[in-house]
Amino acid sequence: MRGTRRRWHGAGGALLVALAACVPAAAGDAPRWNILFVCADDWGRYASCLAAADRAAGDGRPGLNDVVRTPHVDRLAREGVLFRNAFVDAPSCTPCRSALLSGRAFFRCGTGAILQGARWDDAIRSWPLALGEAGYALGKCGKVWSPGKPPDAPYGGQAHAFERAGRRFMTWSASATRLVADGWEPAEAHAILATEVAANFDAFLDAVPAGSPWAFWFGPTNTHRRWKRGSGARLWGIDGETLAGRLPGSLPDVAEVREDVADYLGEVQAVDAALGALLARLEARGALERTLVVATGDHGMPGVPHGKCTLHDLGTRVALVARVPGGVPGRVVDDFLTLADLAPTFAAIGGATMPDDLHGRSLLPQLLADRGGVIDPARDGVVVGRERHVAAARPGNLPYPARALRTRDWLYVRNFAPDRWPMGMPVPGDAAADLGAVRADPARLVSDHFVAFADMDAGPTKAWIVTHAHDPRWRPFHDRAFAKRPAEELYDLRADPEQLANVADDPRHAAIRRRLAEELEARLRRAGDPRLEDDCPFERAPFTDPHTP
Repeated sequence: MRGTRRRWHGAGGALLVALAACVPAAAGDAPRWNILFVCADDWGRYASCLAAADRAAGDGRPGLNDVVRTPHVDRLAREGVLFRNAFVDAPSCTPCRSALLSGRAFFRCGTGAILQGARWDDAIRSWPLALGEAGYALGKCGKVWSPGKPPDAPYGGQAHAFERAGRRFMTWSASATRLVADGWEPAEAHAILATEVAANFDAFLDAVPAGSPWAFWFGPTNTHRRWKRGSGARLWGIDGETLAGRLPGSLPDVAEVREDVADYLGEVQAVDAALGALLARLEARGALERTLVVATGDHGMPGVPHGKCTLHDLGTRVALVARVPGGVPGRVVDDFLTLADLAPTFAAIGGATMPDDLHGRSLLPQLLADRGGVIDPARDGVVVGRERHVAAARPGNLPYPARALRTRDWLYVRNFAPDRWPMGMPVPGDAAADLGAVRADPARLVSDHFVAFADMDAGPTKAWIVTHAHDPRWRPFHDRAFAKRPAEELYDLRADPEQLANVADDPRHAAIRRRLAEELEARLRRAGDPRLEDDCPFERAPFTDPHTP
């Protein structure tokens, strides 16, 4: 492996020589901080600190970040770095995490590029196991890599699990609701669940050999559906009516949807409460100033149009904050990045070796800079994409392949199979079915993930949109979510920041559409995307095998 010398000095080790993009440090050169990594399912880009950061950047639109309260995430941003333009590589759990763990583009992770049917390839090196080889003690609590098989394989399976104190936090609203039913106050219920989180973390810290650096992955899944309906108001005091006028433009601003989103924001606040419990244990043990703390999520909001499983910002843009030992606090960084960049970052911190040809590039220059804004002008856009989520769960319901290039001013999307349904068939097994055929049974849409349009998680918002498909007022929301899409989409983010109006066919934008299409293809070819091959492997077994959920 190649290496680049770096010199560190001062309390936090200021960077004197810039890091090479994907090249690990030798162990003697690396800072060897402890690493606490929080990765929450479906967290999206929701934290109260983002409201102020976006307003400072010129985006003054009212939004959900004006309502959600995340004091512990805010603390990380205040004492560390907030990344405004963080994106996932793929807006689906397993592919996103494959890229995050390996530093590879998701489409170069074998069957790890898909969700249903994914298996981890042991020939792919992951940063946690690389850190373990470099002398780090490893621990994890919650989800790392699943539903791929074997579960959490790139973290050593369950060999590093610390969960004996309980896992009720994984279904926070349901667990807290049961505690409240037993007579506890909501605040007391939250404290009980946070205590489980802290106890699992303490068990790990107690097991770390003296003097050894460590890495701990905390992976809550409570922001993944399902959560308890009405829990946002009952448990967190988030009244859905306070969201009126603040919902993303792709969602109907009606009471049922507002309540659904309020419940989701309650789960976001639960993730924040768990983070607070972890930070408190670090402080109590005097370890906070020796620990890099990073918090993010694996893609956007589930069960809503333009969210999870889509290449719009609501599906791919995520929160990312980091508290850096000895770093310059309170910085907002505007560089574009994907979560694949975390693999070479963590490897460089621990002095671990990773392959030279990674797609991800180390973020240490951004973490250790003495300013905010743009640190690396070359980080001016990202490529995101998707292959198979769950829509191929039945024969004939084929995956929906797409790639996109997101820059500061444009989102260009290439849909490789526009004849297919982007969220799966309206009714499994019958692609010609009327789009409103399931409207007579809305309860089933909420309870059965695979009734129709399987790549959108079931829930009240999905059910409401499907059951109102024949109302002219709401049909545009339905079609934006479920109808077939053209081969190309183009969104002018200066005029249309919520990406609602496709201008790919507008002759005024023909030149920029061609330029972005060419740039996307060039980036994909450089990265070795199999989707561009004449005999694309994603179009045959094992990537298209039926799977029973």
